[in-house]
Amino acid sequence: MNFPAELLYTKDHEWLRIEGNEATLGITEFAQKELGDIVFVEVDTEGETLSEGDVFGTVEAVKTVSDLFMPLDGTVTAINEDLEDKPELVNQDPYGDGWMVKVTFAEGADTNGLLNADQYKEVVGE
Repeated sequence: MNFPAELLYTKDHEWLRIEGNEATLGITEFAQKELGDIVFVEVDTEGETLSEGDVFGTVEAVKTVSDLFMPLDGTVTAINEDLEDKPELVNQDPYGDGWMVKVTFAEGADTNGLLNADQYKEVVGE
């Protein structure tokens, strides 16, 4: 299983690629494998300012529907519109073309609750 070292992770299985005060978010390879084939991704929070722990969307697989949680306080600035027609990108490339949202977060946002790759591996038993 792939755990890119340059990313940060949440215990809810989201990943973040932080660049300055912006982050790209998606779900981890572990999460998409657990969910199975992704058939629908719904994110309708573009332009909204959300708090850490708020739901920013949902991902639907053949077996279940799962909420997607904001790992930091921030504003959703972009959604991956490719997922509307190709939700399978989450399965095929969860850390690349399968990204879900881009977020601008406040300067000094608390990233202490986020995990590095080694810590996330422990969470998922790798």
